[in-house]
Amino acid sequence: METEQLYQTYKPLLFSIAYRMTGSVTDAEDLVQEAFLTYNSVSSKKVIENKKSYLCKIVMNSSIDKLRSSASKREVYVGEWLPEPLVDEGNDPSHTYLIKESISTAYLLLLQQLSEDERAVFILREVFQYSYEEIAAIIEKSSTNCRQIFHRAKKGMENRPKAVSLDFQSMRSRVEQFTMAFQEGNIHKMLELLKTDSVFISDGGGKVKAAINPIYTSERIVFLFTSIMKKLPKNTKMEFKEVNGYPGVVVSINDYVAYVISIEFLDDKISRIYMVANPDKLVHLQSNK
Repeated sequence: METEQLYQTYKPLLFSIAYRMTGSVTDAEDLVQEAFLTYNSVSSKKVIENKKSYLCKIVMNSSIDKLRSSASKREVYVGEWLPEPLVDEGNDPSHTYLIKESISTAYLLLLQQLSEDERAVFILREVFQYSYEEIAAIIEKSSTNCRQIFHRAKKGMENRPKAVSLDFQSMRSRVEQFTMAFQEGNIHKMLELLKTDSVFISDGGGKVKAAINPIYTSERIVFLFTSIMKKLPKNTKMEFKEVNGYPGVVVSINDYVAYVISIEFLDDKISRIYMVANPDKLVHLQSNK
């Protein structure tokens, strides 16, 4: 009973930590499940005073281990790497928690550039406002060392996404307009909604056809999108969803999620479009169908 209550209380927090660390929904869910199994095993033998800190410690250490064990896979990854998209279905408290913390694709990509320890300290301090003493207990380093790691990590996060002046509904409206223009082949409208120096990044992981390198400038992006539209089958469905905290699009073919698109804004225009097409990164979405 106690474990069930702990699970309900801390799952959103633990999932949020693991997802930020790994950039993987599937891994984050597995790591949280494993943390509670470990907790059950240990708590049956000894009293755990600070349960929250203990669970955070298990998840953080497991996340770091996961990152280190998968580092070699990342080095040989085909094309651009993007995090697994977190699509909000409106019924998962873990996702609500994450959206409040604004987990954008751009932010996650910056986190991926930090070392494992830097990422751990930065997330706990910047996102969850933990004290250096609490962080030290979780990652088993001195509070002085944690302070130094945080300042180093903060420099690595200097290019984090700037605050967007648009509200959520305005962003959604522009995403809908862009999608409509894309479906209609309205090149003028698509160009109007994109920043001139916008970027398109796709992740096919070598499993499906996708641009291996980023596509730069609005003209090239529109050219690519119009050629993609011609190849999409008639039974293609596009749904507007919250993807990593921002308005995005889920593209399904025969009720199979084929692409998830997240969009980043700068000022009032689309500045970056991220498209995950790697089927391995969309598995967690297929079960929702």
